[in-house]
Amino acid sequence: MTDAAHRGGAPDATELRRRTRELLAAHPPLETGRTAFLEARFDAGLAWVHYPEGLGGLGAPRTLQAVVDAELEAAGAPDNDPRRIGIGLGMAAPTILGFGTQEQKERFLRPLWVGEEVWCQLFSEPGAGSDLAALGTRAVREGDDWVVDGQKVWTSSAHLARWAILIARTDPDVPKHRGITYFVCDMTDPGVEVRPLRQITGEAEFNEVFLTGVRIPDSHRLGEVGDGWRVAQTTLMNERVSIGGMRIPREGGMIGPVTKTWRERPELRTHDLHQRLLKLWVEAEVGRLTGERLRQQLVAGQPGPEGSGLKLGFARLNQEISGLEVELLGEEGLLYEDWTMCRPELVDFTGRDAGYRYLRSKGNSIEGGTSEVLLNIVAERVLGLPSEPRTDKDVAWKDLAR
Repeated sequence: MTDAAHRGGAPDATELRRRTRELLAAHPPLETGRTAFLEARFDAGLAWVHYPEGLGGLGAPRTLQAVVDAELEAAGAPDNDPRRIGIGLGMAAPTILGFGTQEQKERFLRPLWVGEEVWCQLFSEPGAGSDLAALGTRAVREGDDWVVDGQKVWTSSAHLARWAILIARTDPDVPKHRGITYFVCDMTDPGVEVRPLRQITGEAEFNEVFLTGVRIPDSHRLGEVGDGWRVAQTTLMNERVSIGGMRIPREGGMIGPVTKTWRERPELRTHDLHQRLLKLWVEAEVGRLTGERLRQQLVAGQPGPEGSGLKLGFARLNQEISGLEVELLGEEGLLYEDWTMCRPELVDFTGRDAGYRYLRSKGNSIEGGTSEVLLNIVAERVLGLPSEPRTDKDVAWKDLAR
């Protein structure tokens, strides 16, 4: 046993390696079912090591997760398919950890991490996208329940989700940011209707969700009544980091396919395209390293507004790279592999053709906060510039023009 373990402090890298090898010995990956192995990993505190004991972690430094992951990858252990359950991992989990009761944490975090329960996000509305705080979905208290009516839109994975993180208006008589409450919504409630939204790619990865008389027990409220906007900030800041700050290797992500084509197809090269590719390669590498630095900063606490800048750059870069790739391929870049309507489980940028990447990247500057909103956040909260004049700050939501 290590000195850290003797002292009862957080385990160090040596201790984590020992615990990981004990897990592998007790549950050999090739002989243990995938779900059973993931459950055992969670129970051993090796799911996300920086979470508290009993909730999939050991209270260890976040940076030591890489130690566990490397041992498990070398042993051929299954992962929890993080792209499929990204909303749960990147948005719901940190919000539940930060604002949930002990009962909520114990109920939701294990099946969320294992991937038994998929999550979606019921935030944006037809009349409240960029101005999210203007949302109009209502939640009215009836005894121990809240009755919710309204409409949400651009909901990724709603057709797969068991649970949703939801913000709704519980007090229309106060300014818009102060009358919002945050809930966990059961997507199997009979009042929940999910309709596909077909996108420019031909797929229906997004959905619109109609809520009619949906009953949510007060035990599924996160945070205090009327404090939902503050709770939602945790979700939104984590969302932007999870979108723009994913851990990828050098030449991973969107820059990978275009550099591969450049090396394998010299007949496509021109001087102008060469200069543009070099510029974008450098920017992609800067973005990758910036994301790594931001993840290291998370060791000290929750993400801040800096994640908005990372996500802003991610959207612009993806769109420029995909445009260059289509131009590099010439006539081939105009081809599109499949326009069949489908409802995918995840977005696969690098496993598809150039036409898909070009079309799908257009949404990067909208999802997770529009680029225009993120520019305001960076200006005001990162650079400290004066905010734009606002006339709605102290006006009750019910009195706002709509």
